[in-house]
Amino acid sequence: MDHFLKDFRLTRVNPVGVGAGAAFVVDSPIFPQRAEYQVVEADAPRYLRERGRIGRWGRTTGWSEWELVENYGSTELTVTVWTEPGIRWDGIKESWGARAWLRRQMAKSLRRLRKILEEQPERPPARVAVAGYEPLKSARYGSEA
Repeated sequence: MDHFLKDFRLTRVNPVGVGAGAAFVVDSPIFPQRAEYQVVEADAPRYLRERGRIGRWGRTTGWSEWELVENYGSTELTVTVWTEPGIRWDGIKESWGARAWLRRQMAKSLRRLRKILEEQPERPPARVAVAGYEPLKSARYGSEA
């Protein structure tokens, strides 16, 4: 999803399970918006539900569900994304093509994910930075302050 999500940051150092989150910019062509999503429900390894705040002052609430289902020896991934606009103007902006644009971007990212999982990569995947975490300034085990 790095082709349409920019400035991606994890919200804590150990982003695992319920409570893990990320902040990023949805780089849409008409209305780029900041968003922050957090995992609210997880049933590893089959189900994940995220809740997010999108846009100015986080008025729009967004949800995404990721579901893995085993299907005759293969695994099927279903992703569902929806939003609840906070005010009428946010709903109007969504209706001006944001939904179709997001659907195209998600389809492209799922095709890329399929390629990553089914083919051997040429190089290891890039790592994500943690917001506010500077490894050279972090505490080290055994060091005295």
